[in-house]
Amino acid sequence: MGLRNVLIILTCWLWLNPSTSQAQNIRLLTLNQLESRLAAGKDTTFIVNFWATWCVPCVAELPDFEKLQATYSGNKLKVLLVSLDFKSKVNSTVIPFIKKQHLRNEVYVLNETNQQEYIDRVDKSWSGALPATLMVNTTRNLRQFFEREFTYPELEQTYLSLK
Repeated sequence: MGLRNVLIILTCWLWLNPSTSQAQNIRLLTLNQLESRLAAGKDTTFIVNFWATWCVPCVAELPDFEKLQATYSGNKLKVLLVSLDFKSKVNSTVIPFIKKQHLRNEVYVLNETNQQEYIDRVDKSWSGALPATLMVNTTRNLRQFFEREFTYPELEQTYLSLK
């Protein structure tokens, strides 16, 4: 087989292989849009993780959110990763980070200007510290908010208690 054919096959493989494909589009998201998304997801449990690329505990727990979605992919579970990085950092920081970490969950950048307003709307008890996670089961009308880092066993146990 000639070098040209090897290069063509390699190029096709890289293009088609999902583990090497470009990360999904990162979209801006307002809290109104998030609330609409949660309300429209009947019989779905949503786990919304608020994080940032500069937050060490946030980065440490992201693989656990990926693992949870992969483990329970047959269930009505949707993990949404909402970055609190500045919008101006999407291209220079967030997208390269998502690619490097091979994140497959839906990733958004929060598009809100009044920090205290969106913090209070997410949960009145939230101080604004990261990481923070909102879990919503629309069928059972359950809502829990956590301002802390999760280990995988804690995350899984909390999710299963909401199902």
